[in-house]
Amino acid sequence: MLETVNLSKTYKDKKAVDEIEIYLDKGESVGLLGPNGAGKSTTISIISSLLKPTSGDVRLNGKSTIKDPSEIRKVLGVVPQEIALYEELSAYENLKFFGRIYKVRKDQLEDRIQEVLGMVGLKDRQKELVKTFSGGMKRRVNIAAALLHQPEILILDEPTVGIDPQSRNHILETVKKLNEEHGTTILYTSHYMEEVEQLCNRVYIMDHGKVVASGSKAELLSILSSEDTIQVHLSKTTDALIEKIKNMEHVRQVDETSDGIRIITKKGSSILSDLVHAAEKEKSQIVHYQVEVPSLEDVFLHLTGKTLRD
Repeated sequence: MLETVNLSKTYKDKKAVDEIEIYLDKGESVGLLGPNGAGKSTTISIISSLLKPTSGDVRLNGKSTIKDPSEIRKVLGVVPQEIALYEELSAYENLKFFGRIYKVRKDQLEDRIQEVLGMVGLKDRQKELVKTFSGGMKRRVNIAAALLHQPEILILDEPTVGIDPQSRNHILETVKKLNEEHGTTILYTSHYMEEVEQLCNRVYIMDHGKVVASGSKAELLSILSSEDTIQVHLSKTTDALIEKIKNMEHVRQVDETSDGIRIITKKGSSILSDLVHAAEKEKSQIVHYQVEVPSLEDVFLHLTGKTLRD
């Protein structure tokens, strides 16, 4: 339905997007992941026809949207990372304004406004000024605005950043329902891996402007099928200890986490004895040691060397 072909965007001497190729089949929910600066937002801006690429193309049903963006604008809804609402207007007034921008027919607009307000759970607050809303409520109005013209494709750029858990859950349920019950094709970016795992059939991982991996969750997890992930909590962590662990046989990667270190080793190799000795030499002790089942976040960390929040 939608694809990018050798898509690139260069700013002076920096390549923000580097010949990426992604596609969305009709009715799919696809995740786009990457650390800050990976090129996700630039990619979304180009797909949305807000930014022209340096080279390459975006095609909707085989037709270039770079040459003629009018067709994709008819079928695309975008929920931007930043709140895009008029604070001095009510939720209803905002939706009425955006409905006219989208050229929703006058005889249908009122019904559409009430329908999308119902989807995001804000019918009873529609007459209140947006400036009085919480961050989560504003984001829900943003989603409602993107749905007014019944888009076939919906792009959501980190729609749950900095909001309360209740609004976050409501947004996730809304996106899931749009995809599963209404057949809306979804492109979803997030800083929360669990959201992508919950919502998306396939995932693209970007880093430094390139797609470094793609596939279903099972396909991405197979990247680590020859490796074990070990979570270790130490009484004390030093740079010298980290360096010793990195130099151990069969150790492929070591990363510090909020509660210790994560070690990726060759599958089936035992490093516990070496780890105990190394810790003792640095006057540290192993508090907890666990071999984990690989997660999508482990794959992400393995490929990019960064967590989503970096």
